[in-house]
Amino acid sequence: MNVLKKMSISRAVVLMAIVCVVASPSVQAEDINGVETLRRASRAFSEVAKKAMPAVVAVQVETVEQVRGGLLDSPFDDEFFDRFFGSRPRSRQPQQPQERRRQGQASGFLISEDGYALTNHHVIAQADKVRILLNDGRTFENVEVVGSDERSDIALLKIPDASGLPYVELGNSDDLEVGEWVVAIGNPFGLTETLTVGVVSAKGRRISQNIEDYQAFIQTDAAINPGNSGGPLLNLDAKVIGINSAIITGTGGYMGVGLAVPINMAVMIKNQLKATGQVQRGYLGISMQNLGPEMAQFFEIESGGVIITHVEENSPAEKSGLRKDDIIIGIDNSAISNSNEIRNIIGFTSPGTTLDIKIVREGKERTLKVTIGAQEESQLAQTSELGRKLGLSIQAVDAEAATQLNLTEGKGVLVVEVTPDSPADRAGIEANMVIESINRRQVNSVAEFNNAVKAAEETRQVLLLVRTGRLAQYVLLRLP
Repeated sequence: MNVLKKMSISRAVVLMAIVCVVASPSVQAEDINGVETLRRASRAFSEVAKKAMPAVVAVQVETVEQVRGGLLDSPFDDEFFDRFFGSRPRSRQPQQPQERRRQGQASGFLISEDGYALTNHHVIAQADKVRILLNDGRTFENVEVVGSDERSDIALLKIPDASGLPYVELGNSDDLEVGEWVVAIGNPFGLTETLTVGVVSAKGRRISQNIEDYQAFIQTDAAINPGNSGGPLLNLDAKVIGINSAIITGTGGYMGVGLAVPINMAVMIKNQLKATGQVQRGYLGISMQNLGPEMAQFFEIESGGVIITHVEENSPAEKSGLRKDDIIIGIDNSAISNSNEIRNIIGFTSPGTTLDIKIVREGKERTLKVTIGAQEESQLAQTSELGRKLGLSIQAVDAEAATQLNLTEGKGVLVVEVTPDSPADRAGIEANMVIESINRRQVNSVAEFNNAVKAAEETRQVLLLVRTGRLAQYVLLRLP
């Protein structure tokens, strides 16, 4: 058979195959209605459920509270009774404190066969006792809270003397893309083994206005409700890429916006909790702000980044050669577009680690090696919890700040950052203002500031004397 004849026969076979495919009613039907495609998607979700559900657990917590006594032997809760039926005469007998046990249930998931499990900090924060229920009916009492971190909302649990337990694999949340299918599994409203499906709606969400919170949430429209907290968000490979943590809602229930802590962030927290039972955060020692398009043009940089507005004296940043007005555009292999990314990277880096920080200085790129310190070393942002509720992050007026801002060293405290929409922000307080007194009490250090705010806790009012240049004025803030 010659070559031309072979080619003719081959073309004929290919043509017949094409004709058969086009003419096939079954193929046409599939192309039109996509049923088989939907079936394949459905089977993918079912496979995720089969692989992951055995490792998804119910986390039951019990809290013991001391409450005032009511009517003797009354079956009603006093506050409930008064609210709905009005006040009533009380027993004249002395009221003794009584114990009341409250129980709640949320979700979690096993990450190792020897009983380590992840959940949210807020699930176990007030718990006196924790138990874990598996979907095969087994119950484990006296579960250990290995450690918990409020600022990332992560907790690590351990079932004592466990072995051979089912567990889920952890994925890589950095590989997630917006629009990708995800699956949430948990126990909403106590309904165990509940699976919902959605997509990644957004990445890197920050919802807290607290300067010191560490957030870069995965947003999803997979239904998440009360009780889902601590459960896994999984990709189609049945690998955990997030821990379901919160919802944004106007009703208290699902409205299409769920938030999950990225698993890469959770793993960094988990590793520290497992090793030491606590989290030690990294510290760089800078104040910073996002570089918008107009300011980027002013600094003659094409892309965005984060500009350093202040470098703390004797900080890791200063020791490495970072300067005010340097623009950070990358850390190690990660591009930087906003200050929240820097806060998270540095905060979750163990002290003593050396990072490559890529900057633009006077139009030229360069890379500096920075050894990260421990956050306890920082003189910045050590504001008390009450101070943070006011929305203030402050530092002492050191020699450098005094020189740069034409201030008197050691007099007052310098406002470093103001939380958006906080009481301080609404009152018009801004960064680089100086707070000289609180409730007419002079404050010249972070410790004095914290003590003065603490003293004002009962009145819930704080009178600040705030100075800008030569202008000083009193500002009254109310503690939330």
